[in-house]
Amino acid sequence: MAVDGPVVQVRGEAYREVPPELARFAVTATARDRDREVTLTRLAERAAAVRVLLEGAGPVVVRRETGDLRVRPETRRSGERVVAWHGSVTTTVTVTDFTALGELMLRLADQDQVEVAGPWWELHPDSPAHREARHAAIGDALLRAREYAEALGAQVTALIELADAGPADRPMFARAAFAGGDTPPELELDPQPQTVQAAVQARFTISTPVLG
Repeated sequence: MAVDGPVVQVRGEAYREVPPELARFAVTATARDRDREVTLTRLAERAAAVRVLLEGAGPVVVRRETGDLRVRPETRRSGERVVAWHGSVTTTVTVTDFTALGELMLRLADQDQVEVAGPWWELHPDSPAHREARHAAIGDALLRAREYAEALGAQVTALIELADAGPADRPMFARAAFAGGDTPPELELDPQPQTVQAAVQARFTISTPVLG
């Protein structure tokens, strides 16, 4: 695109730390026995117990997904003789009510042969925080362009081009893993702020500089 007159090109950036909106954690029920049917039965019972607890949590749980089911034989080092069967099933749980998150995770971890891992803090994909950061990046680009133009005794006159140059947002996470026992441990969860970044490349025309 041909442009008459001087042009200034700048990069606008914005960085924000905002509270998370979602928390995800994983619940894995396991079973092991020499008999395959016993292993499968125990696994099904423990997975059902996890499901009952999650259903009892009501609106605290906004989504649950079964993501990994494994059943495998354990053999001796030499040969294919099966000495035991291992089974596991993992459910990923999403919550938005952080006040009940710690209690729910501890109740799940207190179940027999159940492991809990997480939480992983996130923002909604369409969170207003992303839009606000993009708007702030554009404002930063315009401010920089005006500052450069002012240094030349000129003014910004028009926008020629605007391009998104920011990296993809990477949700930060914190993880704690613990298995069930006779007495659940005390656990306080502090939501971890999420980093939201945006960057743009912008080109502006400016009035004739006053040099000298």
